[in-house]
Amino acid sequence: MAAVAEKCDYLSVEDYLAGEEVSDIKHEYVDGQVYAMAGGSLKHNLITANISGLLWSHLRNTACVPLSSDMLVKTFGKRFRYPDVVVVCDDDDSDDERVRQNPILIIEVLSKSTRKKDKGEKRLEYLAIPSLLEYVLIEQDFAEIEVQRRSASWQTTYYFLGDEVVLESVNATLSVEAIYERVQNDDMLAWIEQQQKEGA
Repeated sequence: MAAVAEKCDYLSVEDYLAGEEVSDIKHEYVDGQVYAMAGGSLKHNLITANISGLLWSHLRNTACVPLSSDMLVKTFGKRFRYPDVVVVCDDDDSDDERVRQNPILIIEVLSKSTRKKDKGEKRLEYLAIPSLLEYVLIEQDFAEIEVQRRSASWQTTYYFLGDEVVLESVNATLSVEAIYERVQNDDMLAWIEQQQKEGA
């Protein structure tokens, strides 16, 4: 989801967290400044629901769980972000139920308004988290998934329709088409048409 800057004087972390508890709008926090989070599109919501559901089923009866964009993640310094999906485990040592500090997997669904920040500023923050094992970027307007892994020195692997996404952090393999199920972008519509022709 996109973040919109709100002009304000320096706000302490304590005041920020207290404000988030009662606010109707989510805000990210960067070094004393807050940024309102805009709502996501239908495609954004479908992709987030798909990946969350797939991970939820896969991680049942384990020590780890996927959480939605309502969960804050503390990055380096005095910064707090709302990833679209984050997987955390029982060993997270945050003393605040609204905040997690030791994610192993972070997923962001990209849009035109968030792509630059998710691939730039946020990527640097997330990759600096010592516990993080993988960072995943999912395009919504076309079918492309980018995965960066600590085990590969954060080099990028891309996945497209017909591929299976390997998530080492949670020992999962997910098909790209399952992640894009019900999403109507040009790539998915062409893929479905091709599948129907092949099945005829």
